[in-house]
Amino acid sequence: MSAWGVRDFRLLWGGRAVGQLGSWLLVVAVPAHVHALTGSVFATGLALAAEYLPALVLGPVAGVLVDRWDRRRVMVAADLVRAAAVALMLLGTPAAIYAAVVAESVGAVLFRPAAQAHVPAVVGTGPALASANSWNAATDGVVGLVGPPLGGVLLAWAGFEALVALDVVSYLVSAVAIAATRRRAAVVGERSGFLAGVEALRALPVARVLLPLSAVFLAANAALSALLVPFGVRHLGGTAQIGIVLSALGLGFLGGAVLARWLDGVQPRTTLAAAQLCTAAGFAGLFSARELWAAVVAAVVIGVFGSVTVVTPKTVVQRQAPGPLLGRISALFLVAEAAATLVGAVGGPLLAEAVSLHFAAMTAAAVAAAGALVGAVTVPLRPAPR
Repeated sequence: MSAWGVRDFRLLWGGRAVGQLGSWLLVVAVPAHVHALTGSVFATGLALAAEYLPALVLGPVAGVLVDRWDRRRVMVAADLVRAAAVALMLLGTPAAIYAAVVAESVGAVLFRPAAQAHVPAVVGTGPALASANSWNAATDGVVGLVGPPLGGVLLAWAGFEALVALDVVSYLVSAVAIAATRRRAAVVGERSGFLAGVEALRALPVARVLLPLSAVFLAANAALSALLVPFGVRHLGGTAQIGIVLSALGLGFLGGAVLARWLDGVQPRTTLAAAQLCTAAGFAGLFSARELWAAVVAAVVIGVFGSVTVVTPKTVVQRQAPGPLLGRISALFLVAEAAATLVGAVGGPLLAEAVSLHFAAMTAAAVAAAGALVGAVTVPLRPAPR
């Protein structure tokens, strides 16, 4: 069964796609702007770290609110907050950009667990859920394919301010699309506090294992993401080449979304271990490349198997977590992601400046591979159904 037959999912998908496109237009422009203003690898990584600080601080509270309130309204309000936050970047200074990234992330802290918890309510927990997650992952791939080069062209043609304005508009369009969906009442369990989500997570063996494993992978991924712009500028030729590499990542992510749906019936242990090992190999290949074609090939590999690594745990948790607590459980994963990303986004550039960029990238790739090997023996083979 395809989630595409559900009207509300089409609206959610459309709003998310437009919002994602606006964000991807800035994915090269923001770190490149910070790097141009400061000339510092660490300052560039700090822009990425700033994005995840609110998630670390506010994630637990956001999960409780998402489970208490109408999740549709939460997403609409979050989009409006993000539109206002992105507008701060028009001030153009590094301090303004950091503040804008933090404020935008506050909206994302509410939007992401609300969206993840709302999808099963819209399409159910059967085959349509895997279809919905695959559609969303495919959208990430297409947007990742189109957004960076389009953003690079617009940056050169219209300037940084025009890209910021487009991102603001994209969030407003997303808010309108989500507001057009049908309202669904929030369902709250007997215990509505954050600890109820913690207890629910502890009762789910697969989720309990996936949380730290996902954090390890995301820390390595954040370190490599923070290093990509400086690496591209120094070794691949500049921001245009970085846009091409990011487009290759998006193309791979699109293929990985299809692959993840085909692998829906395979044991998560097998799928995750194999996909993460291939992603780690892609990381190593990308940061060893000195020619653009080699970087593009590695980026496609990262996109394909990175997509599977991201989609599979999400589907497993959505199926097994109690619906009234899914917002809080999703928020716990968001907090773990935020902590891991902060560690990676700060640690990767610091290690690069202390030793070398190549050493930092290879270390992150090794960490991702080690996490895959641990997952191969710790993820339960047959997770109990919800």
